[in-house]
Amino acid sequence: MGERVAFIGVGRMGSGMASRLLAAGHGVTVYDPQPPAVQAMVAKGARGAGSIREAATGASIVMASLPSPATVKAAAAEIVGVPGVRVFVDLSTSGTAAAQAVTALLEPQGIAAVDAPVSGGVTGAANGKLTLMASGPSAAVGLVKPLLECFGKVFVVGERPGLGQTVKLANNLMSAAALAIASEAMAMGVKAGVDPKVMIDILNVSSGRNSATQDKIPKHVLNRKFDFGFANALSFKDVRLCLDEAEALGVPMVVGAAVRQMLSITNNLYGPDADVTDMVRVLEQWSHCQIGSDQ
Repeated sequence: MGERVAFIGVGRMGSGMASRLLAAGHGVTVYDPQPPAVQAMVAKGARGAGSIREAATGASIVMASLPSPATVKAAAAEIVGVPGVRVFVDLSTSGTAAAQAVTALLEPQGIAAVDAPVSGGVTGAANGKLTLMASGPSAAVGLVKPLLECFGKVFVVGERPGLGQTVKLANNLMSAAALAIASEAMAMGVKAGVDPKVMIDILNVSSGRNSATQDKIPKHVLNRKFDFGFANALSFKDVRLCLDEAEALGVPMVVGAAVRQMLSITNNLYGPDADVTDMVRVLEQWSHCQIGSDQ
């Protein structure tokens, strides 16, 4: 039996990562505010807990995969005073300010904070193919790195709190920007009369290819399912955090501001449950065209 780990947040991403720890032989206690999520992990061999503090009791390492900076900071506050906890690992995209706040909260309590946001989506979490961007005290990163490697490839960014978050926010901005520009380009092509599948095939062997043309549009838009599995609301949150950090650093983000607006418009038109690929539908609506067919 390996390390005993508390895992907080076992939704779409967290359940995949917690399952990888179980498969590697680690004892895992899970907590999630949604009881069915906990029950699903118990069925796989995890222990269930009714609170964050209960989950952390008996664990030396607490990991969190949560939807917002506020929930991450609240989880960190809950483990203060729990005997035996040595490291708190934030796997969420919560931003640099949250990472710094968590460090300031936990460090005086003798708990090291590591931010290790992930990229690769639900499939990557389930298959252990994520990319992780870790930063924090070198001893703590070294302690948790073998666990993080259960999830995928680990890059150590540095010791300063939030450096992993900085890289993740930059990545998510670029991913959202790729979808925004691909949506505009595809709408132009389709409106002119180009077959969208032919256009995608051309783009993907040309210099305009990106993550949207290679994955999101051919697999989740051309079939009209709009089911990539990453919420537009989360992408909007990530881009807002990125632009806030850029502003604090004095880095202008003209293109980033436009991407934030596109995500905001998508959120307003299609609601908080919209998929990130619903951004394509905004361009379709504005351009009076349809990209792909459900037939």
